[in-house]
Amino acid sequence: MRFEPGEIITRRYLRGPWCTWLQPMRVVADDEHGLLLWHPAGSDFARLVDADGRTQHDVTVDQMRAPRLTVLTWQAYDVLVLMPPGAAHSVWWFFRDDAFAGWYVNLEEPCVRRPGGVDTNDLVLDVVVTPQRQWEWKDLDEFEGRVGNPLYFDSATAAAVRAEGERLVGLVEAGSHPFDGTHTDFRPDPHWPPLRLPALLDEPPGPTA
Repeated sequence: MRFEPGEIITRRYLRGPWCTWLQPMRVVADDEHGLLLWHPAGSDFARLVDADGRTQHDVTVDQMRAPRLTVLTWQAYDVLVLMPPGAAHSVWWFFRDDAFAGWYVNLEEPCVRRPGGVDTNDLVLDVVVTPQRQWEWKDLDEFEGRVGNPLYFDSATAAAVRAEGERLVGLVEAGSHPFDGTHTDFRPDPHWPPLRLPALLDEPPGPTA
């Protein structure tokens, strides 16, 4: 299925029976280059938080106590997200005060489309890239600590995730697409408001399937 420019969809991360991340996104384009989405600062997003205030960065999801999706406000940066067809990653462009502020490579499973949105599974490891194409790994310790947990990935999958990250780093260092200036001058329609999530998220989430 294809989404229409201007349509608002949700981008979800799923892990086992849990939805761990939910973000409303406005469709900019959906074509042979992939699904291009916009999420401005001030918009809603939801993440899984447990009764002790911990997130998946703090503890594996199976060790969270009474986790529930919690609606928060996206701060500081506007983001443009490209999900290339069949890719095990998405690329994020960060903007602040209408100025390009850098890229973010989110390693994730290839997305699955559904009515009203897309689902993927975050693979923990990320790459942060400055506008000058200086890069560094993000959440490397967390990534290595999740290897072997059946809700996350085995060593073979972890090696493939790392290899995909290294491939993207090669594109960064070469200044190749999408790190070649593409979309760095993007400006949203000034009439697009911040995006909101429905109040039903105040209820504890059940299994996703």
